[in-house]
Amino acid sequence: MASNTKAKPAYPKGVDVSTAICCYNPCPNDPHGPTSMPIYQSSTFIQPSATEFQEYDYTRSGNPTRSALETLVAGMDGADRAFAFTSGMAALSCMTRLLKSGDEILCNADIYGGMYRLLTKVTAKAGVNVKFVASWDLEKVRKMMGPKTKIVHIESPSNPLMMVTDIRKLAEIVHAGGALLTVDNTILSPVLMKPLELGADIVVHSATKFFGGHADVMSGFVCCKTKELSDQIYFHQNAEGTGLAPFDCWLVLRGVKTMPLRIERGMANCVAVANFLAQQPLCKKVHYAGVPTLKGDAAAVKEQKRRYELQMSQAKGAGVLLSFETGNIPTSQRFVSALKLFKITVSFGGCSSVVEMPSVLSHASIPLEEQHLPPDLVRMSVGIEDPRDLIKDITQALIAAGGPSAVAPSARL
Repeated sequence: MASNTKAKPAYPKGVDVSTAICCYNPCPNDPHGPTSMPIYQSSTFIQPSATEFQEYDYTRSGNPTRSALETLVAGMDGADRAFAFTSGMAALSCMTRLLKSGDEILCNADIYGGMYRLLTKVTAKAGVNVKFVASWDLEKVRKMMGPKTKIVHIESPSNPLMMVTDIRKLAEIVHAGGALLTVDNTILSPVLMKPLELGADIVVHSATKFFGGHADVMSGFVCCKTKELSDQIYFHQNAEGTGLAPFDCWLVLRGVKTMPLRIERGMANCVAVANFLAQQPLCKKVHYAGVPTLKGDAAAVKEQKRRYELQMSQAKGAGVLLSFETGNIPTSQRFVSALKLFKITVSFGGCSSVVEMPSVLSHASIPLEEQHLPPDLVRMSVGIEDPRDLIKDITQALIAAGGPSAVAPSARL
C-alpha cells in the first residue's frame, strides 16, 4: 500500500461528527496502513542528524498517538487545536494558567466540586480573584464583571442542578467586557453541543466520561478557538508535563468511535427515566433540561419550558445526566442504596448507569457550609441498558425508600 510519509491526520470535512469519527484516518503516513492508530510507546525519538530535527523528539512535548487524538478532537469541536491531558482536572488547571496575579475569574455557581476546589484552593493562591455567579442570570453576570475580569467559566447544563445558560448571549456580554468565555462541555460533548460555534473561546472536556466511555481511562481536553490561545495552552502543557500518555490516548481513540451511539442510547434512556421520575410521588423535583414538561406549579412548568427551549436552541439534547430531590436525606439514602443496576459511584458518561448523592461524593470537596445544592439531591447518569430494566430497578428502589405510596399506582410492580 502506498503512503505519504509527510501526510498528517486530517479531520473529515462536510460530514456529521459520527461519520467523521468513523472515517478519520489517524495515521495516513504509516507505510502499513493500519486501521487502528499504533501506540507510539516511546519517550524519545531519534533525530536525522545533529542539525536536522523531525517533528517529535520527546513525548512530553509531542507524540504521534497523542497528535492523532488531538487532531480528531479539534475537528469535532471546530477548534484551532485541541490538547489532551491526563485528566479533566489537569485540563481545567491548564486553562486557569491563562490568568495571572490580580486577574479575576467568574465561575458559574452550580459547578463541579473539583473545579470549586481548584479555583478556591489553588488558583486563588496564585493571586487570582475568584467569584461565583449564577451564569444563567445574564444580568447578574453583567453586573459582576469588572475591568479585572479576564475569564468567565461555565458549565451548561450545570452539574448537578442542570441549569442552562444562554451561551450566545453570555458570549456577547463577556466579550464586550474584554474577557474570555470558557465552557466545560463534559456533560454534552461535541456530539450534542459545540460551544465554540456559540461564541465561546475555549472548551474543556473531562474525556474520562463520554470520549473514553468505558470507565477505564482518565483524560481531558482543552480546545481553543484561536492560534494565540492554542500557543499559550501548548506552552503550559509542555512546560508542566501534563500531556496524555500514548496508551491512554489510544484507549480514548478506541472509545470515541462509539461515542455518538452511546450518547444517543443513553440520552433516550435518560428522557424515559426523567419522565418516569416526574410522575412519582417520592420525587419532589426533577432537574433535567431535555424534556419540555416536568412536575411543579405553574411557575415551575413555565421555567422548565423555557429551559428546554433554550437547551434545544443551542444543543441537540440534554445528555444522560439528571438529578432529583426527595425532600428528605434518609429517604434519598435509602433509594440510592436500594438500587441494584445503578452502581453507586462518582463520575458519569460510561456505558453503565450510575448514581450518587453529590453532597457527599462528587461535590464533597465543597465545604458543607458553602454548598448551595440540596443535601437530599440524587444524581443519576443513565447508561445504555434496556430502559425497561432501569425503570423496573428505579421502581423497586422508590418503594424500598418510601413504601408503596412512593410510586404512582400505575408504576407499582
